[in-house]
Amino acid sequence: MSKAQEITGQIWEMANRLRSNMDASEYRNYILGFMFYRYLSEHQEQRMVQNDLIDVEEGQSVNDAYIEQASGDDLNDYLEELADSLGYAIAPQYTWQTIVDKVNDNSIAPSDFQDMLDSFNHNVDLNKNAKQDFHGVFADMNLGNSRLGQTTAARAKALVEIVNLVDEVQYKDDDGHDILGDIYEYLIAQFAGNSGKKAGEFYTPHQVSEILAKLVTIDLNPKEDKPSVYDFACGSGSLLLTVQEQIKNRSLFYYGQELNTTTYNLARMNLMMHDVSYMNMDLRNADTLESDWPDGVDSSGIDHPRSFDMVVANPPYSAHWNNEDNKMKDPRFKEYGGLAPKTKADYAFLLHGLYHLSNEGTMAIVLPHGVLFRGAKEEKIRKALLNKNQIDAVIGLPAGLFYSTGIPTLVMVLKKNKTNKDVMFIDASNNFEKGKNQNILRDDDINKIINTYKERKDVDKYAHIAPMSEIEENEFNLNIPRYVDTFEPEPEIDLGEVTKEIRENNKKIMENKNELLSMMKELTSSDEKTQNDLDDFITMLSDEVNNHG
Repeated sequence: MSKAQEITGQIWEMANRLRSNMDASEYRNYILGFMFYRYLSEHQEQRMVQNDLIDVEEGQSVNDAYIEQASGDDLNDYLEELADSLGYAIAPQYTWQTIVDKVNDNSIAPSDFQDMLDSFNHNVDLNKNAKQDFHGVFADMNLGNSRLGQTTAARAKALVEIVNLVDEVQYKDDDGHDILGDIYEYLIAQFAGNSGKKAGEFYTPHQVSEILAKLVTIDLNPKEDKPSVYDFACGSGSLLLTVQEQIKNRSLFYYGQELNTTTYNLARMNLMMHDVSYMNMDLRNADTLESDWPDGVDSSGIDHPRSFDMVVANPPYSAHWNNEDNKMKDPRFKEYGGLAPKTKADYAFLLHGLYHLSNEGTMAIVLPHGVLFRGAKEEKIRKALLNKNQIDAVIGLPAGLFYSTGIPTLVMVLKKNKTNKDVMFIDASNNFEKGKNQNILRDDDINKIINTYKERKDVDKYAHIAPMSEIEENEFNLNIPRYVDTFEPEPEIDLGEVTKEIRENNKKIMENKNELLSMMKELTSSDEKTQNDLDDFITMLSDEVNNHG
């Protein structure tokens, strides 16, 4: 177990004791919110020291120096300089250390917590370029929530307990490395696992994220200095961060869109807790299918669709959407022969992502198996994708990997300008470790998928390269069993061996019967009625044995 996991376990155990009757998914907003606030405050302290914004005397804390020097008329100058550098600014009376000091000497007022958040939101306005990234990020911390407590004092007491919990955690590993981002990610997963089906709205298990991330980075241009990655249903942002893990030697531009406001706030926190600068991320709170990503502007000032080097997504499965006829004018959908059904938006999400994929990029998306074989409108879209040679691979995953559903899913890999005229099918549905609540993809299972995809060769009962002629013979049906035969015949039954086993079993039954008879005769020899009953029992037992012989 890693140090981050160990610390996460401690936080989780203490959080469960504190949250009383509050649901885990609701309590999450306070734990993660205060953790993020602590991160921002301590990150600000580091920047003040690095940029020589304050003079720290020997034996003096950075926070005390800040309180002393950033006061009166000078305060606004400090806040403006911090906001220009960080995108946000925290006033000295609301830094994390100041709040903790007030908690420790019992001078915290119930209103201080709300004033702290209000002040943060006000100071965000000092940097117009960063306003979208920070404004309202703490909106889900409802400090007046009655489930925190029925009175103002009770709610303040609950908040104090959370502050103490967050403050006592040491965010360094044994080597002194900052592991705050890892702890945050583990906590998101922990809350997801205890939030039922709703968890699927904001969290993709890391093993699945790793597969998507590896697939889209295989052909990434090594000369691209700062490649871009886009997740149009980004949830908590974990999938975006997993892509970064695959290209550790390069920075990324992160782009994401998320409909749920609470989850959108979580994603912003998660990325920044992993040291992603607000200047390198653009996350939006919007409906992907209704609000397309804004167009970019090229060097000549002409609008064009914003494209990304990598597109990854795990959108809601078979969601409802508005597929009115005017959507056929939408450039995302009009070239594919029709619109996805009203009750199954899977292909609408897919086409949105594909539309924003660069000509040399790779897209990997998690989908339900129905997209491979359903007819009518979906068949037209599938056929158009195949005729345009844009489907590169279909990878079947095991069932039970997700918090939100137990159904089996697949990963579809798409490219706009691939040169091979075939589709690779991989059936990885039987390669997993069974878990108590969820099935788990092991490292070997993930590596087998990726290596097979890279080698692009047939593997008996696992993978098949299907030319377009074979797909046409199957009437553009992409159901994996049509291309990968995983059937294992039952072993032949040796009738002679079975007969031998039956005889041996009968022999043992007779031996046991005789032994039982001998014991019971000794016990009942003086009781004639019992003896008669016993004889009847033995006769019945003998008949049963003979009938099965």
